[in-house]
Amino acid sequence: MKFYKSSKSRSQGRGSWSVIFRHPARIDVSTGKAGQRVRRGLGTSNDVDADRMVDQLNQILSTPELWEATARTTALGRFDERVVEIFYDGLESTEVDFAKLRDQVLPLPGESDGYRTVLLLGTTGAGKTTVVRQILGTDPDAERFPSTSTAKTTVADTELITTDAEEYRAVVTFVPRDEVVDYLVENVSAAARAAYRGEPDEKIRRYLLDHVNQRYRFSYVLGRGASPVEDLDLADVDDDDDDDDIDDINPAEYGAVDLAVTNDVVAEAVAAVKAVVARYVGEAEKLLDVSGGLQVLADSVEEESQDDERVAAELIEEELDRELRQSDEFHTIVDLLVDEIEKRFAALDVGNLQRSRQGWPSTWSWESTDRGSFIKAVTRFSSNYAPLFGRLLTPLVNGIRVEGPFRPSWSSDPVRLVLVDGEGLGHTPKSVATLSTHVATQLQAVDAVLLVDNAAQPMQAASVAALKGIAVSGNASKLHTIFTHFDQVKGDNLPTFSEREQHVMASVENVLSSIGDELGPPAERILRRRLNEARYFVGGIHEQLRVGKKASRRSIEQINELLKVLERPAGSTESGPSRPVFESADLPLAVTAAARSFHSRWRGLLGLEYNSEAPKEHWTRVKALSRRLAEGWDDEYDNLKPVAELRYQLEAQIYLLLQRPKRWSNGEPEEEEKQVTLEILSSAVTIHLVELTQRRLRDEVRAGWQQAYLQSGSGSTFARARIIERDVFDRGAPIPSVSVSPDQNRFLRDVVDIVVTVVKEFGGGFE
Repeated sequence: MKFYKSSKSRSQGRGSWSVIFRHPARIDVSTGKAGQRVRRGLGTSNDVDADRMVDQLNQILSTPELWEATARTTALGRFDERVVEIFYDGLESTEVDFAKLRDQVLPLPGESDGYRTVLLLGTTGAGKTTVVRQILGTDPDAERFPSTSTAKTTVADTELITTDAEEYRAVVTFVPRDEVVDYLVENVSAAARAAYRGEPDEKIRRYLLDHVNQRYRFSYVLGRGASPVEDLDLADVDDDDDDDDIDDINPAEYGAVDLAVTNDVVAEAVAAVKAVVARYVGEAEKLLDVSGGLQVLADSVEEESQDDERVAAELIEEELDRELRQSDEFHTIVDLLVDEIEKRFAALDVGNLQRSRQGWPSTWSWESTDRGSFIKAVTRFSSNYAPLFGRLLTPLVNGIRVEGPFRPSWSSDPVRLVLVDGEGLGHTPKSVATLSTHVATQLQAVDAVLLVDNAAQPMQAASVAALKGIAVSGNASKLHTIFTHFDQVKGDNLPTFSEREQHVMASVENVLSSIGDELGPPAERILRRRLNEARYFVGGIHEQLRVGKKASRRSIEQINELLKVLERPAGSTESGPSRPVFESADLPLAVTAAARSFHSRWRGLLGLEYNSEAPKEHWTRVKALSRRLAEGWDDEYDNLKPVAELRYQLEAQIYLLLQRPKRWSNGEPEEEEKQVTLEILSSAVTIHLVELTQRRLRDEVRAGWQQAYLQSGSGSTFARARIIERDVFDRGAPIPSVSVSPDQNRFLRDVVDIVVTVVKEFGGGFE
């Protein structure tokens, strides 16, 4: 049995003490063994108090009977409450419901309150948030709320409530500390690999601050040093805005932050990365050379895919990464950055900041009747405006809810809507294989879906993926579509509004035909009907629309029509008395087809076989995915979404099955009634499939993901791929067969039970 000791530490410029120790009962996923490194603030700057708490923590660390979560009560009777919180945090499996946290401060109104909730979906850059600005009536120049961007600036859902009240209210929830630390660890690792490659300091700094998948850009929080605004990436410039030409914002009004100190800290971190890499790289090369790893790689490089770029240098990088993650020097760099991030919370000068039991911010809330002051305060949690870099908290936010008397200047009638504006769907086919688990859950909960698409380039891969996901989940009747950038649809042969509209819809028709070929006539029919009944075309919405302006007139009319439909939808068709009866033998075939398709795609992504539609992913990305699932705090990494993809394949095959009942009880219904039945059943099945796929590919196979993550050195890419295939996918979602193994067909039985139960509860059956 291994015993650890804790020690106190204090970063430069901080008054309060922290404690650092290796936890004897928490698994370090980098080693697969107990001893996860923990660093927590003690909440005191007093040396005597800090020493007392460190001593108490060491008593717990030396007493194995106190290492179980059940011993918390005993520990509370003997030790300081803060010490107990530090040790037992993470031992108990708890999942924070952030929506519930927001509800405690600002409840989300629902149907009983006369409200309808609308989820906005669309490709990044299509103008989704710009549409929201027009509905809210926020000034794109003076207020710039919500923020628009071509980049994935946040993982937060923005929930916007329109109300008649005079007061503006907001509540923000934050990403947990451990998740922030995990992303910073990956950033430091990426920076270390860049240092090994000999890249310049500015490049190392970028890797250090901005995560490679763009979801967490800590440069928004810590700044970009001396980099001039004109040198920023285009991805950091607001889409459809001229924000970079606006100089009416004084950054000093957004919190007292000493950026010079921050720049010094980041520069110190860059130097520390280079120093620790210089120390460890020789050891990594030596270890590989001794083990024969480099020679093995040289002998096999011809057999590897050229796209994978598995060269000797990468093998060294992987070994270096493994060694660094276990070093205290590496984690000290992470600590430096976390400390500097925490200063931004301390700089908040308005609102009520609540912290978790571990001392990390959990919620921030504020209310005001002053619209200007309110939006300025909220901007710190939602903006991506470059001059404010170093003062923003945007990347640390996982949810923001705002309520206020928002209304466009051209509208006299208030609307009662909750607008949910989330992360964009992506730009390319590679990034949009399917809708995420989070979006799938949202689809079931909302009253309407507004798909925002670019009329100048309609129905690209992301929008098509969204349409298919909406259809197979039984949510097509909720669909509304608004085509933006309609002013950019030009041509000598398109002189009128209707002709330009027909031009856009010609592209839509091609997509619908393709969806019909893949998902069957009912999917094509319902999507075509919704696109005919609830489509809108707007242009010039990057500017404030005005009633007296000719160019604004058409867009105002279209948005007004949209709002009326969203707030007061037409009555829906009832399902009628007829109920479907299906052929029992068809259900196992549907599950088998879904499993085969899922396995084929992932064998390609893992490099186990060639798949032109799913080319092999780089080892760093597969490893990053395995880490998230090993730790259980996410089920995807960028476009790698095994849980969501399994759900979609099952949804699609079951959707096809539900279209083909063997017969109908009480007589065959009309086509509209059939469609209603199909949607009811598909929606109910999806709710269960979300839970099933998370359980089967995340919770029940956690050990497989952990083992995959632990692979390193020569041949680790192939070994990791085989483990994921064998211990995760073959166990969690095996292709049904005649095998007598109970595990082999438990997956099949789980899916069959879901579908049979849903159909029977609706009054249908199988025979």
